[in-house]
Amino acid sequence: MPRVLLIEDDPSVREGVELGLRRRGHDVRAVATGEAGLAALDDFRPDLLLLDLMLPGVNGVEVCRRVRENSQLPIIMLTARGDDFDIVIGLEAGADDYIVKPARTQVIEARIRAVLRRIDEQPGNGRPAVEFHGELCLDRSALTVAKAGRRLALAPSEMRLLLHLSATPAQVFSRQQLLEQVWEHNYHGDARLVDACVRRLRHKIEDAPGNPRYIQTLRGFGYRFGPL
Repeated sequence: MPRVLLIEDDPSVREGVELGLRRRGHDVRAVATGEAGLAALDDFRPDLLLLDLMLPGVNGVEVCRRVRENSQLPIIMLTARGDDFDIVIGLEAGADDYIVKPARTQVIEARIRAVLRRIDEQPGNGRPAVEFHGELCLDRSALTVAKAGRRLALAPSEMRLLLHLSATPAQVFSRQQLLEQVWEHNYHGDARLVDACVRRLRHKIEDAPGNPRYIQTLRGFGYRFGPL
């Protein structure tokens, strides 16, 4: 079972989530502040960060930004219903997904499993394990991406999105299709997850994010990879 670091200010939510995940076999460390969570990263070495946005002192968005400075640790945000502005900021800061509180433990665990699930994009149908698209080098077996010989640090959601889009260049995917196929959200989900991930990915792989070469938008339809 994964090691989960939970940073949650509300004691009732913190205790409930920690107990629920522990009962399902997860190794959980729960803390109440961003400072304590950042301090616990090196000691606990979690597989995933479950992060409340509304924290005293160093808030959840700032914690997310600091983690992303030197780590691609999967991050799921916990947010109160209606905090749309904070959700967008959190996604832009590098979160892979978010859950609206209150949420049942089954829902939280399912989202954790989806975020952590290894990218199952094995080469097939004659596709090489290593592909070159312009200056991008994608290694589907090693799950690495390099641009002009320099390896890029991609968050889990960014890696999944890039591998999914590049598997069928020029095919257009709607936001809902990407939510279902990349994030594994099997309901009418939130397009902000897709749009925020696309923006983050463009800033890492594109020469000019405002005039993308790789991840292109077809207004009214969705996104596609290329053509180059």
